[in-house]
Amino acid sequence: MARQRRRNRRSSRGRFSFLYRLLTFVVICGAIVAALALFFKVEKIQVEGAERYTPEEVIAASGVSVGDNLFLMDKYEVAARIHGALNYVETVQISRDLPSTLRITVTECQSTVAVEQDNMAWLISGTGKIVDTVTIDGARDYALVTGLTLKKPQLGKTIEADSDNELACRTLLKLLELLYDKNMLSDIQTIRLEDASHITVRYLDRFTVVIPWNADLNYKLDYLLAVVEKLEDNERGTINMTQDQKVSFIPEK
Repeated sequence: MARQRRRNRRSSRGRFSFLYRLLTFVVICGAIVAALALFFKVEKIQVEGAERYTPEEVIAASGVSVGDNLFLMDKYEVAARIHGALNYVETVQISRDLPSTLRITVTECQSTVAVEQDNMAWLISGTGKIVDTVTIDGARDYALVTGLTLKKPQLGKTIEADSDNELACRTLLKLLELLYDKNMLSDIQTIRLEDASHITVRYLDRFTVVIPWNADLNYKLDYLLAVVEKLEDNERGTINMTQDQKVSFIPEK
């Protein structure tokens, strides 16, 4: 019996010790949260990278105000609000500069392509986001995409297509992403998707580039850059990339 009572006392002390440690942990966490809420508040919001939009417009879109808690805010939600409200914004980075500055760094799209539909042209960024609309005449200032019908296009949303245009839409999204990453998008004049056997891209207003649908686009674009670098500045023509690991250049007559 005495041995049993000693075991019970040890078990009881063990339970109280665990509860004490748990309570201490909760109190410490509460104190940390209280300190963060009390001392780290937004006193300054700094906007970087914005050209099309004013800092005031970016701050308004963020939903952040002076006095908000710097640590308790969800920076991913803040970035999403900016990205959703300002169509020409490609990327948003939120950082905290202690003790009281919130830094918002945005990247705006510099080049867009146009898809003509419904008696207007939808402007699409390098990430596939619809950023604006222009008239059919105004679309002449942009690289024109043909052979694709958009499904319920909406400003601020990524392009979509129905099942008949799904491959063309998916391929265009990948192509735009790669052209954007390689700083080639501003050098594109047309992207033609209507041919079932290949994609045709007009590049540097000198070359008609033919690429098969099932190609590794990243590899093909790198190959294209290498080929163009070896050509003379006055050379023009067709660059046929439909064969594996082989490129044919047909000079323009």
